[in-house]
This record gives sequence, C-alpha cells and structure tokens, in this order.
Amino acid sequence: MQHPTHKAQSGVVLIIALIVLVAMTLAALALIRSVDTNNLIAGNMAFQQAAVHSADTGIETAATWIEGALDATLEGDDNTGGYVASGSLSTYSPGSADHYSWDAYWASEVQDSGRVVTLPKDQAGNTVSYIIDRLCNTARTKNKIDCVISPTSTVGAGNSAGVGSSQFNAPVSVYYRITVRVAGPRNTVSYVQSVVSK
Repeated sequence: MQHPTHKAQSGVVLIIALIVLVAMTLAALALIRSVDTNNLIAGNMAFQQAAVHSADTGIETAATWIEGALDATLEGDDNTGGYVASGSLSTYSPGSADHYSWDAYWASEVQDSGRVVTLPKDQAGNTVSYIIDRLCNTARTKNKIDCVISPTSTVGAGNSAGVGSSQFNAPVSVYYRITVRVAGPRNTVSYVQSVVSK
C-alpha cells in the first residue's frame, strides 16, 4: 500500500495574510489620525465661534457708552471711553501697504493710541477690547459737515403708502465705528466691526 505524497508548502498564504494585516493596520492608523484631526478642527471652530459671540459684549458696551455720552463729550477724544473723535484711525485700515493683517493694524495703530478699553475676561476665557472711532475728518466739529452722516430723507415721498401724507425730514445722524478684538484660548483672535449712529 502506497501513501500519498505531500507537496512541500511554499507559504504563499502566510505572505498574503501578512500583507493584508499590514494594510489593515495602516488603514486603522489613518482612521485614528482623521478622527483626531476632525476633533481638533471642531474644537478650534468652537473657540472661534465663542470669540465672535464674546465680541457682542464689546459692541454692546461701546454702543451704550455712545448713547449715554453728551454731544459735547463726542466732540473730543475720550481715553476712558475708548473714543477717538478726530477720525484719525479711519484713515488706516488692514490691507494697506503698511498693515497686512488685522493684528498688525491693531498693534501699530490702535493699541498704541492709548484709548483701547479692555473688559474683564469672560466665562469662556475671552478677553474683549474695543475702540470707538467717530467717522469724521476733524475733531470738535459741530456742523457735521466733515463727518460721515446719514442722508436726509423724507418720509412719504415716492411710494404709494405715503400718498397724501405729510413729509417729514429724518434727523441727520453721525456714524461711529466700533472695532472689537477678542483674544481667547488656543491663541484664538477675532475682530468684529460694527457701525452705529447717533
């Protein structure tokens, strides 16, 4: 009786299994990295959103100061209120030849002016700073000619709802620009601007 002969195994299946195992390991590492990166991006976006929301506090504080200020106060600079009446800051802006970024603009023109108001750190860990810039070319102007003002409009002119009604001149208002800088965790920095009138 003759026994069947066994062929020598060449180990091809083992090599294929090792290749598949290495590929699965690399795929798992890539997936872990992708999840970590997505979590980091989501966290950074959350900090950025929190900084933008904190800027509302600065805008509201500055707008409240403008509303409460007397017209005589608004004719000159006020360091305690973060107020610049001369409009000197309105001639500078980010993106010009000297200021390539908001940080460069804030550091060279705004922060050194000595008029920046900084609020206490909020619960999110953000520090809010602001400055108010009256959009006028000259300080102590009373006739508002040198200022950016709202157009005089008449109510009831040019629409069917106002036919036969009296026309009233709307009061002329001066515009004020509020620039807010928020510095928060993870080196988060946000800038928000708002224009209000009085």
